[in-house]
Amino acid sequence: MSHHLDSPLARQDIRLDITDLYVFRGEVGTVLAINVCHSIFGPIPAPGYHPEGMYEFKVDLDGDAVEDITFRVTFEERDEHGQQGFVLRKIDGPAATDPHAQGSVLVKGKTNEVSMAPSGIRIWAGKAGDPFWIEPDVLHAVGHAFEDGAKINLAGWSLAAAKNLFAGHTVYSIVLEVPDGDLVGESVIGKEVGVWAVATLATDAGGWRSINRVGLPMIHPLFTQFNEDLGNRLNAGRPADDLTTHGEAVTAAVAAVVAAYGTAEDPRGYAEQVTRRIFPNILPYTVGTRAVFGFAHWNGRSLTDNAPDVMYSIATNAPVAQGVGKESVTSQPIDNFPYVGVAG
Repeated sequence: MSHHLDSPLARQDIRLDITDLYVFRGEVGTVLAINVCHSIFGPIPAPGYHPEGMYEFKVDLDGDAVEDITFRVTFEERDEHGQQGFVLRKIDGPAATDPHAQGSVLVKGKTNEVSMAPSGIRIWAGKAGDPFWIEPDVLHAVGHAFEDGAKINLAGWSLAAAKNLFAGHTVYSIVLEVPDGDLVGESVIGKEVGVWAVATLATDAGGWRSINRVGLPMIHPLFTQFNEDLGNRLNAGRPADDLTTHGEAVTAAVAAVVAAYGTAEDPRGYAEQVTRRIFPNILPYTVGTRAVFGFAHWNGRSLTDNAPDVMYSIATNAPVAQGVGKESVTSQPIDNFPYVGVAG
């Protein structure tokens, strides 16, 4: 549950529920990947991607928490074979913030097929095994701790009982690989960018409504399991406004838990540092480098990074282990494009 079923709006149509965002070095460039439509919610009449929605990867090139590039994917209805046609567009510059901007068409393709643009950008969309893992008892205990301002209560639970809630489950992935020059121009190796993803739905009034927004992993599991209103508000808005809009609520929650653990002489001061680290809610990545989402550094996120242990421990200022790791994933990631474990 890095971002799985994180708010009432997302649960209304799981095709728009972004469960995870990954950014890492691929074979030929930078990989941007999201997962939607998680099978844990049960079967739905038309699984896959919403034909009236937009799935967007946002890239900030200059550190102002405003997108300079938007890669937008839109899908058609499912055909009789269950496939969906799609269009990948790129919107640059100030227009990247405009949901109505058309940009340029890079690729037209179909699900379950690799499609490539003349520039070398390639994209795959289809059903895959969920590469994420989470221990449900620890997850719920963490949610209660941050709701109640208390230590994580794992009475009656042991590491020996740990299990991966998502083992055997599937998602629908969108995997985009962008050659470095197409992403950051001539400034290739060593250029830091910020990435987030947004799923939006067309409104009857002709606009677009943000249903899901994800940057860093585990923000919703930490702070919104028992605060659905905050979950909806975190999914709306712009990253540039996150600290002002949500900073005090998150700071107070972290400070209360850290005070309960007694792991900092100044719980409020520690909490403020954590809040400034997670807001704006954007995943940083240095182009051309190996991704790692770890304790010391957040540099993208690979398909095998242990985001729950990292974020639980940082937010509590105490060691928290959920007892499961990448070995618990049923469908393992692969070394070549599209990198996710493709499901039948």
